[in-house]
Amino acid sequence: MAKSSTPAPPDDDFEEHILDIDVGDEMRSSFLEYAYSVIYSRALPDARDGLKPVQRRILYTMNDMGLRPDRGHVKSARVVGEVMGRLHPHGDSAIYDALVRMAQPWSMRLPMIDGHGNFGSLDDSPAAMRYTECRMAPPAAAMTAGIDEDTVDFRPNYDSRELEPTVLPAAIPNLIVNGTTGIAVGMATNCAPHNLVEVVQALRHLIANPRATLDDLMRFVPGPDLPTGGKIVGLDGIRDAYESGRGSFRMRATARIETVGRRKAIVVTELPYGVGTEKVIERIKTLVQGKKLQGISDVKDLTDREHGLRLVIEVKNGFVPEALLEQLYKQTPMEDSFGINAVALVDGQPRTLGLKDMLEVFLGHRYDVVRRRSSYRRARRAERLHLVDGLLVALLDIDEVIAVIRSSDDTAAARERLMGVFDLSQPQAEYILEMQLRRLTRFSRIELEKEQEELRREIEELDAILADEGRLRQVVSDELAEVASTYGTPRRTVLLASAGVAVTAAQPLEVADDPCFVYLSGTGLIARSASDEAPGEGGDRAQHDVVTSVVRTTARGEIGVVTDRGRLVRLGVLELPTLPPSANDPHLQGGLPLSELVVLEPGERALCLCRITADGPGLALGTRQGVVKRVNPEVVNRDDWEVIRLADGDAVVGAVELATGDEALCFVTSDAQLLHFGADAVRPQGRAGGGVAGIRLAAGAHVVWFGAVDATAASGTDGADGAEVGPVVVTISGACTALPGTETGAAKVAPFAEYPAKGRATGGVRCHRFLKGEDALVLAWVGTGPARAAAASGAPVPLPRPDGRRDGSGTPLPQAVASCAGPVARQVGAAVATPVEG
Repeated sequence: MAKSSTPAPPDDDFEEHILDIDVGDEMRSSFLEYAYSVIYSRALPDARDGLKPVQRRILYTMNDMGLRPDRGHVKSARVVGEVMGRLHPHGDSAIYDALVRMAQPWSMRLPMIDGHGNFGSLDDSPAAMRYTECRMAPPAAAMTAGIDEDTVDFRPNYDSRELEPTVLPAAIPNLIVNGTTGIAVGMATNCAPHNLVEVVQALRHLIANPRATLDDLMRFVPGPDLPTGGKIVGLDGIRDAYESGRGSFRMRATARIETVGRRKAIVVTELPYGVGTEKVIERIKTLVQGKKLQGISDVKDLTDREHGLRLVIEVKNGFVPEALLEQLYKQTPMEDSFGINAVALVDGQPRTLGLKDMLEVFLGHRYDVVRRRSSYRRARRAERLHLVDGLLVALLDIDEVIAVIRSSDDTAAARERLMGVFDLSQPQAEYILEMQLRRLTRFSRIELEKEQEELRREIEELDAILADEGRLRQVVSDELAEVASTYGTPRRTVLLASAGVAVTAAQPLEVADDPCFVYLSGTGLIARSASDEAPGEGGDRAQHDVVTSVVRTTARGEIGVVTDRGRLVRLGVLELPTLPPSANDPHLQGGLPLSELVVLEPGERALCLCRITADGPGLALGTRQGVVKRVNPEVVNRDDWEVIRLADGDAVVGAVELATGDEALCFVTSDAQLLHFGADAVRPQGRAGGGVAGIRLAAGAHVVWFGAVDATAASGTDGADGAEVGPVVVTISGACTALPGTETGAAKVAPFAEYPAKGRATGGVRCHRFLKGEDALVLAWVGTGPARAAAASGAPVPLPRPDGRRDGSGTPLPQAVASCAGPVARQVGAAVATPVEG
């Protein structure tokens, strides 16, 4: 039977209410609510912890679940389910996408999630969340540390059944270090990643100097440090971004020319941030098929987990690889741009922030966190001290306490009598009643007295932090230094002021074999001068980076690069970028990273440049274990060869090409011992020789610097700034357990003449006195002053004025020193003294 379609009779009690509204007003109101939700709840990060709401909820939930770095991994689906069910109502795909990004080392400079499984690549999407596992990475623990100590405010979640933090305590300046990207309604944000150590150094400088200018801060943070490495070409846009919050810069792949089989090839080892190999390969194939790019015979992607990214672009015979590389930069994603638009929420409002603004917002947050944490800890310790005081009162007359308790009718009566007889508070009396009998031993009383003393000391320290703003700032500064030491890593991205002189011809260039100089800088940049004109010293004092090695050669000649593995690698001067005449000083930002021109083994480091010749005094090398060797000049018909036979575990720490053979060879050890003796005390050996004993080392000590010094050079001071201009000794002390580049250290500059010469294979004399917290020299340098120092980024680091005491203590530095050298004009003078082989 068909069902009746007769409508039901209307309900007499039901009355319709129809509201007439203006469509424009409704659309405007709905759009504003939607825009507000996107801006504040999804797309923009908070400037304090640098996290979007979904990222904050993921880390908070994982912390609640106990998924800390020392625990096992769990299924990603479990974490996503917890986040979605408790805090984030926007769907599992959005949560998992955010979780995956926080686990990708090519997306974040400091990953917050430790992923296990297939988390994708630059070209591929990750596996489903049911297949992958995750836990918190160590930096994430620093982001949530202290969240249970009333350090941040909480608010109700979407259904008001639970509470979630409005911001994380964030001991790491995450917004600057990891950057962010997001598209809101009517606005967007795009912040570049930076190096944690450099950012922390800028923060500590800002704590000590609140009125620091942008130029002051850029001495510590010269530019972004991208997770994928590569090069940044052109620094003007970076300064604009740091000043106004908006700017752009160009990113370049890191590539070098190698011989693969019988052909030359361009080997790409690092790509611009956000660019994958498949995108580059596809673009190259399109250009080759369209006849817009010639000279490429094959492209191979040899990337693997062991060796990292390796894209081999084989070049046809008759084409110049350097010219082809320039075309690849222009026509493929091997060169890309990054636009900075630093928009973040400050006090709930979207703001465009410059570098100093972001640093100040983060510091304000950390001040508030440490203040609230100190107040919370003081209250907890005061409560515990109150209980310990009561317990000690009871232990002094425990027999009477027991008698009072036994003669009481019930617990309430016992509590009241204890409070009256012994003048205790209610919490103290209840604590005594709950006390276990085993606490009545004599040893327990001693423990309680120690605990009472410790609690009073801690309360006094916390009161000092809460009462003194300067003490509070120092605590924040010290905690930032610890964060940098724990989680900091060396810089990956090379900063170049310009791209150097581009090669534009498709055929070999005719270059005159004119004399020139080749410079190697402390940051690993190499370039050659346009002529053999010696630079003056006028530009040495304020330039970026320092030149650590200079060799005089010719434009079509060859030089050698000595590495810490004891290898000498042949390098053609014609391959090097040419600096304009005005740049014939330590400012090598127009140079190229040496790693693009010389194939170095993993972990291998270049030490110095030298001539390839069969005459002259030859090379002098010193090793970590105190061995010294003079190498007979020799030319081998190979691309590289060994110049010293190293023992197991040993490495070359210093190498220098001798100019006359009359120099003094000098060792500086980690336990602050300096030894120098004449180079004539070391008999030259052939390539197969292993050297002789150079310095006698104490147990646990090693050599931190070796080189040659012209001990006959006149000493004195520069009237302009009081710097020593003769041979000087620069020593920087610190903790041997600190990560290189994370500890600023304390530096001392003293005249070399203060240190007497001793015989070879002796123990040397003390050159530095350690202070509290210092146990080793982390860096040393000896040479003709005035000494110049630079950080790992190339930014100059001021050294203290000369100290006449040969074993005095150091002066704290504003940032960590990575390299030290003398004026390039003096080094060029030494190179000129060595004749150039015709």
